[in-house]
Formats: sequence, structure tokens, C-alpha cells
Amino acid sequence: MPLTLRTWEVRLGIVLVASSAAIYTVKYLLLGDPENTYTYIFNALGFLPINVLLVTLILNQLLSIRAKRERLEKLNMVIGTFFSEAGTWLLAFISDRDSELPELREGLIVTEAWTPETFAGVCDRLQHRHARIAVDAADLQDLRRYLQGRRDFFLRLLENPALLEHESFTDLLRAVFHLTEELERRDDFAGLPASDVRHLTVDIERVYRLLAREWLAYMEYLQKNYPYLFSLAMRS
Repeated sequence: MPLTLRTWEVRLGIVLVASSAAIYTVKYLLLGDPENTYTYIFNALGFLPINVLLVTLILNQLLSIRAKRERLEKLNMVIGTFFSEAGTWLLAFISDRDSELPELREGLIVTEAWTPETFAGVCDRLQHRHARIAVDAADLQDLRRYLQGRRDFFLRLLENPALLEHESFTDLLRAVFHLTEELERRDDFAGLPASDVRHLTVDIERVYRLLAREWLAYMEYLQKNYPYLFSLAMRS
């Protein structure tokens, strides 16, 4: 703890104790009756542990809840920036190459009627399905070019301390970085062996799964807190 802060706290404590002593002294000098003064002091000391309980537990808990809400608000602003700058494009790019998506598309159209239970059910269903992504050399080339162009943006996101409390979103960024590195290690996608294509496909499917989960969570947040942003996201 800095010395200046410690000095400030000590000074405040001295002022408060001195003020209390002065008040009791004035009471004694003006009203007399020392027994009543002593009784009042002991009554106040008896209630002191309850005051400590109220301040340290209840008030501290309320302040913690408020601080958590503020951190969550900042975190969702970061996540919103991610989807605006890269996430929405990635989700559209990969989902267009999901051969089974047409069968699920109707059930994935988020509306204002969705409840928390609907979001949870869809998220669980997506996490347990095995997506079948089909990509060719041109797709891999486009994906590498896109991810390389946003490497600095992803690095800045990872440097944001707010993300330390959001493990699932951090996992998504790690998966995106891993996919970027894997793509950068290949020079000619047209001549890749089948094993390499399959490896890259698995990496893309991992990003796809994590991306879909974060997108649903973000849509639920917008639906609850920012209807106008939710409406824009749905139209997009």
C-alpha cells in the first residue's frame, strides 16, 4: 500500500477518534451524569460489531455486484467490437461452408421472442453437433489473408485485462490465433496433402464452434440490454 494512502487513512482515523472523544467530552461537561455517558459508550461499542458486519459483508457485497456489472458491461463492449470488426465475417464465412447448416438454419434465427431457455437450448445443441466444414484452396487463401490483416486487432484484444475474467472468449481468441498460425505455415494451399487439409478443417471447426457459442451469448446480452443494437444485429 502506498505511503501516501496509509498516511491519509491514519489521519482520517485520528480525526474520527478525536471527534468522537470531543463529542463525549462536551456531553459530559454540559450534561454531567458520567454513568449515563459510560453506558452510552458501552452500548455504542456493543453495536460496533454489527456495524462492521453491515459494512464489510452486506455493503461490500453490493459494491462487488456493482463492480462486476461494470466489468461485464466493458467486456461486452469489447466482444461487440470483436464481432463488428471480425467475428461476424468469420461466422458468415465458415457457416457458408457448413454443409448441414441449411437443415438447422430455421432454428438458429434469433428473434425477440427467444427466452434464456431458448438460447441455452440452441447453444447446447450447437456445442454437441459435429459441423461438417468443406473448404478448398481458394477458401483457405481468403481466410489466411483476412486473419493476417486483423492480427494486430486480435493482439490488442488479448491485451485487454477485462478478458481475463471471460475464459470462453479467451479460448475463442486462442483458437483464432492458432488457426492463423497454421494457415501462415502453408505457402501453397493447392498442393496440400489431404492430412493437412483435414487438420486445417478441424481448426476451422473449433473456431466455428466457439464463435457460435460467443455469438449466441452476445445476442442474448443485446436482446436483454440493448434492443436497438439487437435489432441491427438481426437485420445484419
